[in-house]
Amino acid sequence: MIMRGDFHMHSTVSDGRATPCQLVDTAVRVGLSVISVTDHNSFKGSVIARRYARLRGKPITVITGNEVRSDKGDVLVLCRDVVEVPVELGPLVDRAHDEGCLVVPAHPYDLSRLGIGDYVYRYPFDAIEVFNASAEPMANRRALEAALRLGLPGLADTDAHIPELLGAAYTLISGDSSVDDVLEAIRKGRVKPVWRRIGLSLILRRYAWSIERRLRKLASSGRREDVDNVSITKHGV
Repeated sequence: MIMRGDFHMHSTVSDGRATPCQLVDTAVRVGLSVISVTDHNSFKGSVIARRYARLRGKPITVITGNEVRSDKGDVLVLCRDVVEVPVELGPLVDRAHDEGCLVVPAHPYDLSRLGIGDYVYRYPFDAIEVFNASAEPMANRRALEAALRLGLPGLADTDAHIPELLGAAYTLISGDSSVDDVLEAIRKGRVKPVWRRIGLSLILRRYAWSIERRLRKLASSGRREDVDNVSITKHGV
């Protein structure tokens, strides 16, 4: 069986616009068979998505995932279940492998987005994200070159922070649809990255959400400062 997978996306658990449940619905609609909701430093989004997919009988496999900001940069951790991982990259890789997880550098050469760069050559990764729909073309090209040099499987993901981006890139997976089989297919290289050029409208929507998210964050910070000021005045400090 050939499936379409996207192993890198974000929900409202971190900095995405859609909820984990909305990501599941959108993924099914655009023809994805496997996803991982990889919120920043949290497995929560993928846990919610997996529970929702099971309860609603959605025809999709949800991998427990997390985009961990390690001390060297961002990596995807894809697992059967939630695990505790350190932020130091070496111990992180060892711990993840002990738990049967995969570790995949995310946008490794997009250094403005905290890719790990040439550390791809220093640790025993399981695959490399060779195409990230939100990364610069040169960064993707260097990631593909690294995967070829290392003989590692390549994944294509959207890194979607807006649901409309889902389907713009995906990885073809050969195997069965269980979580264990999907993870094993990646390990064994039974995957093929597929991507297309992102249209201007999607690029503009992505940037619009980025601006809106920052404005919301500033507004939230302002409200917190107001609350703190009220509290200080109330207590006569």
